[in-house]
Amino acid sequence: MSLEIKRVTSRRDMKRFIKLPLRLYKNNPYYVPALTFDEINTFNPAKNPAFDFCEADCFIAIRDGEVVGRIAAILNKDVNKYWKQNHARFGWFDVIDDIEVSRALIEAVEQWAKDKGMTAIKGPLGFCDLDHEGMLIHGFDQVGTFATIYNYDYYPKHLEQLGFSKDVDWKEFLIEIPTELPDRYTRIGDILAKKYDLRMATLTSNKQLVKQYGQKLFQLWNETYNVLYGFAPLTDRQVTYYIKLYLSLIRLDLISLIVDKNDDIIGFGISIPSLTEAFQKAKGRLFPFGFIHLLKAMRKNNKVDLYLMGVRPDYQQKGLISMIFADLVPKYIKNGYRLAETNPELEHNGKIQALWSEFEPRHHKTRRVFIREI
Repeated sequence: MSLEIKRVTSRRDMKRFIKLPLRLYKNNPYYVPALTFDEINTFNPAKNPAFDFCEADCFIAIRDGEVVGRIAAILNKDVNKYWKQNHARFGWFDVIDDIEVSRALIEAVEQWAKDKGMTAIKGPLGFCDLDHEGMLIHGFDQVGTFATIYNYDYYPKHLEQLGFSKDVDWKEFLIEIPTELPDRYTRIGDILAKKYDLRMATLTSNKQLVKQYGQKLFQLWNETYNVLYGFAPLTDRQVTYYIKLYLSLIRLDLISLIVDKNDDIIGFGISIPSLTEAFQKAKGRLFPFGFIHLLKAMRKNNKVDLYLMGVRPDYQQKGLISMIFADLVPKYIKNGYRLAETNPELEHNGKIQALWSEFEPRHHKTRRVFIREI
């Protein structure tokens, strides 16, 4: 049976590229489908501001007329400049359990990268840190989240057979929310607020959040995350894009902003109700009924995802996370959340992992970026 690797150049092939996982993971209880229109927009230069500094091509593997694999090749020039490297990325990697299909897809990315003068390929990674990244290597029997990748256990085995090695790992934790917040968090939070003249921002509407704090929040994101793997500063167009994408819909009672006397953001904690079951029921479609599942999940849930958290570098050793916990945990309890799931955390980021130590965290997933010199 012949195998063809085809570069995606038509709308029809893009739909085939996007829809492969829906068939590959059909009836898999752990897989969380992305929204089809969102995936298509991600690869549309007119929609995704990352194309201001990125190049990308998508490839599909076809055997006997059927798509049996897919991969995206990405060149992020800003990341390469920031880290002084010449690396290409691959993402949106999905494949049947056939090493030859994986080999052919990886070779397509390798040649693409060589043609652009790159010296290594690594992934899975997206266009930037706010895209999905990291291949699951532990926790295949754990349900995914809308913000992370789920994959079968043969994926990392294929990459290892093809000469890839570990570049970095992330860990994820499942946390039981206490029935009440320990008093010390409130006491410490009050002390810190008085000592540094800080307060929790009052949020009255999503429109007010966007107008008053949207730009400041992502500026602080740039300051807070600038030492982490794969970072490059978000551009002004990206900030505008993500403000519209996230902040206009986020639940105000699940975001915590610490501000100073000048109303500048010093720290933030952003969480969202788990959308896992809603995305599974939507099956990649927002209409006609997918949006109903999402609205229900936003309103009533027993699980919350800890999406983003950060403190301005000059305040990072002062314990301000206690203020964020003191603000958010009572809201979790009030809303009936019983579990919280962290976003992927770099394995050597002991500071962030230490935050959960008193809440009996369970390390239930690990994901990895693989790299191979070319």
